[in-house]
Amino acid sequence: MTTEMLASQLVEKRSQTSPGARLLRRFLRMPLAGTSVAVILIFVVLAGGTALLSTFGYQWPCDPNMTRLEWKLLPPSPQHWLGTDNLGRDVLSRMLHGASISLTVGLIAVAVSLGIGVSIGAISGYFGGIIDQILMRSVDALLCFPTFFLILTAVALLGPSLLNIVVVIGLVSWTGTARLVRGEFLTLRETEYVKGARVLGQQSWRIITRHILPNAAAPIIVTAVIGIPDAILTEASLSFLGFGVQPPQATWGNIISDGKTYLLDAWWLILFPGLAILIAAFSLYQAGDALREAAGSRS
Repeated sequence: MTTEMLASQLVEKRSQTSPGARLLRRFLRMPLAGTSVAVILIFVVLAGGTALLSTFGYQWPCDPNMTRLEWKLLPPSPQHWLGTDNLGRDVLSRMLHGASISLTVGLIAVAVSLGIGVSIGAISGYFGGIIDQILMRSVDALLCFPTFFLILTAVALLGPSLLNIVVVIGLVSWTGTARLVRGEFLTLRETEYVKGARVLGQQSWRIITRHILPNAAAPIIVTAVIGIPDAILTEASLSFLGFGVQPPQATWGNIISDGKTYLLDAWWLILFPGLAILIAAFSLYQAGDALREAAGSRS
């Protein structure tokens, strides 16, 4: 059997495996996976359904920006399930619309972060040498600065808006992903099926995208899932400080920010959005932990 034939068999055998399918199968066996996924789906359905209804001009349960001063600071009741704020706006409606903003920030920011981190980590880990040195020293330089401080500074300079927040969070939070992907590529580039692909004369971009990247998907997926609650918490912190999405557009963070003045008189303005952030972040972290365990399992 020639070297080319052996290399071809190695590459074909490896390409038939599906790391993503194996990861999903192991993930679904984890005790907390089902509960975490169910809670996350509830948030997604509520946020997505509210946003979809809004596009057709229907605000459920009511317009989140409608002010009625006669309804100011009403406690939870059958008419207003989660009470009203200092301007008489329905807290439940504002939280549902805020959920779509918070989840959108988390998803898009993580997508931007993954795009940058995976690209830089893949190039650095696969090619090595001077390219690896330059890219990793740049990553080390960025890691010297506190991430939240960089985000806060950038948003303060660019101005608080949804687009700026998403872009800044994504552009600042990719360094950990880059280091992770680099480590995976340093290991996988020495495997037999990658050497076989080189013997067959396949181009570097094809080896990276078809043979190495799919087999490094498990830790990348884990990083993405854990990155979503980090982005949500960052957006909530920025909104609480007044550098996030600006009123009257509702987010969980600025609902809490508006309610801190009335903490003793209107506890529901702090409690309910705080619980929403806690439950969403906890569920995503639990899902990430389950994915990490699944990625490390061989069964």
